[in-house]
This record gives sequence, C-alpha cells and structure tokens, in this order.
Amino acid sequence: MDIQSIRKQFPILGQEVNGHPLVYLDSAATSQKPVSVLEAVDAYYKLNNSNVHRGVHTLGTRATDQYEGAREKVKHFINAASTAEIIFTRGTTTSLNTVAYGYARQFLKAGDEIVLTQMEHHSNLIPWQQAAKFTGATLKYIPMEADGTITLEAVRQTITEQTKLVAVTHVSNVLGTINPVKEITQIAHEKGAVVVVDGAQGIPHMKVDVTDLDCDFYAFSGHKMCAPTGIGVLYGKKAILEKMEPVEFGGEMIDFVDLYDSTWKELPWKFEGGTPIIAGAIGLGAAIDFLENIGMDNILAHEQQLVQYAIEQLSAIEGLKIFGPERRSGVLTFNMDQVHPHDTATVLDAEGIAIRAGHHCAQPLMKWLEVTATARASFYLYNDESDIDRLVEGIQRAKEYFGDVF
Repeated sequence: MDIQSIRKQFPILGQEVNGHPLVYLDSAATSQKPVSVLEAVDAYYKLNNSNVHRGVHTLGTRATDQYEGAREKVKHFINAASTAEIIFTRGTTTSLNTVAYGYARQFLKAGDEIVLTQMEHHSNLIPWQQAAKFTGATLKYIPMEADGTITLEAVRQTITEQTKLVAVTHVSNVLGTINPVKEITQIAHEKGAVVVVDGAQGIPHMKVDVTDLDCDFYAFSGHKMCAPTGIGVLYGKKAILEKMEPVEFGGEMIDFVDLYDSTWKELPWKFEGGTPIIAGAIGLGAAIDFLENIGMDNILAHEQQLVQYAIEQLSAIEGLKIFGPERRSGVLTFNMDQVHPHDTATVLDAEGIAIRAGHHCAQPLMKWLEVTATARASFYLYNDESDIDRLVEGIQRAKEYFGDVF
C-alpha cells in the first residue's frame, strides 16, 4: 500500500491543529472521508437531488438508480444472498435496535436467554436489556479471559437450550479483540439460537462474508468505513426478516393503506420508512468502491503491522499499561500511571494528535478492567509509523508535564 498516496486523498489530514501537523488516531470513533466520497455526495446534491422510488421524472430516476445501486454494492461487499437482505438505517445503533424491537420483542418470552459478552458497546447491550425487560427473558454473559478474549469452551458453557439470541461484537472497540464469530454462530445455531453481530469495528478493517459467517444479522455504520455519518446497514437473513414486523411506520414502507388497516412493502423497503438517507447511501457506495480498490486484505495487513509497531513502541514507556490481547485490530487502549486519560488526551491534542479518552460507551468493560476510563489510539489505512512516533513523543511530553506524579 502506498500510504502517502492514500493520505493525499483525505483533505482533512493536510491541516495543522494547534500549530502542528494533524495526526488523526481516532478512526474507531469515526473515519475520515476521501475525495471520491465527498465528490459523490456533492454530485448527488448538485446534479441529481430528488426523492427516490416515487417519481417518474429524470432526477428521481437517477437518484433511485444511485440509491439502489449502493444497496447492490453493499450486497456484494459483504457477500449477501440478495439485496432484499440489505436494509439501510441511520447506523449500527439503529440496526441493532431494529432487531431488538422487530425480532427479540416479537419472538422472545419469559425463560428465554439472551447471551452477550462483557466487551459489548452500549449499542449492543442496552437494546437487549430493554428487550429482556419487555419479554421476561434473562441476560447471560460469556466470561472473558484475563487478556480480554473469550474461548469457545466458555461459549459452549454459556449457550444452552434456553438461549434464543446471541449478540456479540465482531471486534471490541476498546480492546481490539477479534471474536471468533463464525464459530460462535455455529455453536449458537446448534442450540437453535439466532446470532446478531455488531460489525461496527469489524467491517471497516477486514473482509466480511456474511454467508461464510452464517450469522443471522450483521450491523454496521458507514462513517467508520470512509462513508458519511448517518448511514448504516442491517443485514438480515431473508427468511427471518420476512417474519419480522417493521419498527417504523409511515411513507415509503407501505404497500396499501386503508382507514383501519395497512400492508407493507416487500423487503427491504418495509423497514425503510420515510425518505431514506439518499446521499449517505450514495456516499457509502463510493466508500465501498474506494476500499475495494485498495483491498480489504491489504488494509488488514497494514493495520496489523501498525498495531504491532505501536505495541512495541508504547510498551517501552515506563508507567504505561496497554489493555487487550496480543492479536487485535488496529486499536490500542492504554493508561498512564496516576494520569487521567482525559489529561493525556488534552496534552496530545496540544501537539496536534487526536485520540479518544473516556469509557468508550463500554462502562461494564471499564468495570471489568477496574478503571473508570482509558485512552485509545486507533489506526486506519491512512496512518503510518510516523503517526505512532508522534504519539510516542506526545506521551513522553505528557509524562514530563505530569512529571511530579512519576
């Protein structure tokens, strides 16, 4: 991969922040957008701005073709069986809530089990808490190893005949743990459970084949994979989606409306009430083109090299602790002794280095780690070793600034 050539396609990375060249290490929160994505969204609004599906005029036809063309790109990108299985949403959170409301609340009952992990983002935890309260189902958690991984033996011991739904993150947004979702799915299916995968931190960084994984649902956001904010995807197996009721009602998702009853459109449109996120979907399609041109395997290999280099460099800093397993995605979460992560992030920001600090929408995991918050540097295809060198220099400056506590 020619990183310098790739970086030039991201205009935002060329600026200075606080008098220093920007080092952006917060892609796990949101990725930056390449010129091709910005131009695709701009062209829609400048040349083709119209609502989709409804009109017969030329602009409406163009917009519809682009919108549905993006759905086709998503289908191929994740190797789904049909575009009917690709539902556009506002993001991972909406996608997961769609399953919680449209499936879990409809089909689960008292005595059923919902199995999760302790590393889940709040978006893949709170919807299931609410579904359990609504249905009388109970929550169970797969125990974690000391390094923040889960074993298949622990999965087998946790999932039982009473388990009806398993919700698991593909990649932890804090630890970088890459979960064996294919094997987890197989174990869950043997017990008759449905599997929901939070793919927000997985799909931007590695090739995802939902047919191979055999999961029943896979949720992800566009903004973490070079696309605009406000667009996401819920993949669901067609046979299951057809059984589910919509969770939003109104225009676009209807087939026939009478005064006292209504019927719904076929998949996927029955889950897309109202005017959809047209520009966002078009931007997502452009982002998929961009990523596929580079190659998801190349992106994964590059990030693996970066995170190993980062672990080596940061491990040499006295008083710094790294959380998570050795094999991980491009996420490095750490703390410095007696220095609050927000203070670390503030000093780094003064050096033009953007990282994330806080509980990362994973408070149960923070409790498991026995911390209140952590600092997190996350890498993507536009980062290189020089960014990590700047991070190390910035952390050393933070140590000097808070030197009286070391």
